[in-house]
Amino acid sequence: GVPKTIDNDLMETDLTFGFDSARMTATEAIDKLHTTAQSHHRVLLVEVMGRNAGWLALESGIAGGGDVILIPEIPYNIDEVVSVVRKRSRFGKRFSIVVVSEGCKPEGGAQVYQRIIEESPDPIRLGGVSHIIGKQLEDETGIECRVAVLGHLQRGGTPTPLDRLLATRFSVKAVELFNEGKFNHMVALQGNRLVAVPVEKVMNRQRTVPQDHELIQSAVAVGTSFGQKL
Repeated sequence: GVPKTIDNDLMETDLTFGFDSARMTATEAIDKLHTTAQSHHRVLLVEVMGRNAGWLALESGIAGGGDVILIPEIPYNIDEVVSVVRKRSRFGKRFSIVVVSEGCKPEGGAQVYQRIIEESPDPIRLGGVSHIIGKQLEDETGIECRVAVLGHLQRGGTPTPLDRLLATRFSVKAVELFNEGKFNHMVALQGNRLVAVPVEKVMNRQRTVPQDHELIQSAVAVGTSFGQKL
């Protein structure tokens, strides 16, 4: 097998192909939404995919200059998000960008879902959390909030060069393993090396964002909020 997902949440591999393309799409969207948020003095909430792992929101949010990034691994406090928006307004920054992972949830709360499809292998369909947060922010700050849900735009389009190279490397290694009779393994990228990992080490597990991850620490150091005091 080869690791393919835009969520980058598979165990035993540092990177999955598809992630970089989705990260680029989300980052470019955040870049473009900056201008409309700034010119109209709004809070713009950008909702990206990520049910239980916030890698896409984290990395596109940092790259795109999000002021607040909300991920599933760090339950947010809405008062903290309100505080960030108000503080920016007091200092003359009359707009804010909030990057929201679809699976984020408030302290003591649950994920927001649109509907449940009983017969589906993935019955819970997440969505709508950005609209809830946007209404809360608008009610508390009086600043107009708009929501942009990127949806399946993140899954399509032209792959980045990195994803093309990664997919090529993975596929060649997978064929090598097949020819060697080494079945029930997944090709993984560890450092810059391709390795074979038993599938039982990967199945039914997810690689989520550690709260002490270096990227989170770097983002906090430059003033990004994660909806919590970190």
